[in-house]
Parts: sequence; structure tokens; C-alpha cells
Amino acid sequence: QVQLVESGGGLVQAGGSLSLSCAASGSAFMIMDMGWYRQAPGKQRELVASITRGGTANIADSVKGRFTISRDNAKATVYLQMNSLQPEDTAVYYCNAVRRVGGTYDYWGQGTQVTVSS
Repeated sequence: QVQLVESGGGLVQAGGSLSLSCAASGSAFMIMDMGWYRQAPGKQRELVASITRGGTANIADSVKGRFTISRDNAKATVYLQMNSLQPEDTAVYYCNAVRRVGGTYDYWGQGTQVTVSS
């Protein structure tokens, strides 16, 4: 029903920047809470940033001050601006959408690789 497509990943040098985008299909984007997760090899998937349907953003301590999450409801797109990237930021980044209407609906994108060279 809901499809999430990430884009913007790639290879960047330490200290550089990348901007990730997640475009959502369907008609319910404006009532979904959105998040960006990442998973590095051998590690658990972790929440990087989230933004509620009302626009309240939350940033993980590990990336606070460097990453910014935003959403454009008109474009049904959520963004993750990543600045001052470090090698430890290397991971597959996943877009997530959650609805809590008549139960919990949880959607995931396929992920986009971010590699930061040292």
C-alpha cells in the first residue's frame, strides 16, 4: 500500500555532506510519523532521527548538531541532511513510516548506502 523510496546515498569524504530523500507513495503521508534509521555491519539498526506528523523533530545524540530531519507534506517526502560526516556514520540508511490508526502500520524503504571515507 505505502511504498518508501530512498535516494541520495553515496560515497563522501570525512567532513563532507549528503542529503537523503525518502519519497512516499499513497495518500496518508501527512498522518504518518517518519524516521531515519541506520544499520552498520554487525550492529543493530538504530534510530537516527524522527519527525512527527505535526513536524516535531527528534535527533539522536550521536548525530545531534550534524544531522537535520525535515518533511514536505506537499511532496510526501522526508529528508535527512547530513553534515560533518564521519567514518562511523557509514551504514545503510532506511526510511521508516508509522501510522497508528486502528492498529500500528509500519513501513520501510529498501535502504540507501552511505559510505564515509577517512
